[in-house]
Amino acid sequence: MSQVPRNDIPVLNIPNVLTGLRLAVVPVFAWLLLTGEQTDVRQWITLLVFLAASLTDLVDGMWARRYNLITNFGKIADPIADKALTGTALVGLSIIGDVPWWATFVIIVREVAVTVLRFRVIDRVVIPASQGGKWKTGAQITAIALYLAPLGGVVTKLGEVMMIVAVALTITTGMDYAGKARGLPPTS
Repeated sequence: MSQVPRNDIPVLNIPNVLTGLRLAVVPVFAWLLLTGEQTDVRQWITLLVFLAASLTDLVDGMWARRYNLITNFGKIADPIADKALTGTALVGLSIIGDVPWWATFVIIVREVAVTVLRFRVIDRVVIPASQGGKWKTGAQITAIALYLAPLGGVVTKLGEVMMIVAVALTITTGMDYAGKARGLPPTS
């Protein structure tokens, strides 16, 4: 069950600060991924920045739910920060030729569609991340991390397999969210 934002919670709280930090890291991550010589050291730094930013998504959500610090700002900013990070990673990895463009396209179209859907109904209901949505996010983060790791060989192949899993979960959970939205009462 999703918690409803309270009006007495300050916007400046730990979960929202973590969300803001995740969003602020996106251009730094993009710069690391797309500029300069891609040495092993730089690739490891890029991977660590991505993983640290991804970890803030896990921590801010757990913190907000545990201490009932859910705000309207967080409901809007958190998914935007998530999509900005994974979208930037996917587009960047496609630009450098690691991730096929079709996979990036499918994931981004689904993420935008679900985000738009959530915003359309946000005044009536919060559609929380489903268990499948959490698995989808985990698969996307794992696939991206495997592509970012400068290890090659089996790790690259594992990244390709995880990307296929991520795309399959992305499509499946997108259809699930669309079904949930169809079951909502019409706006007044």
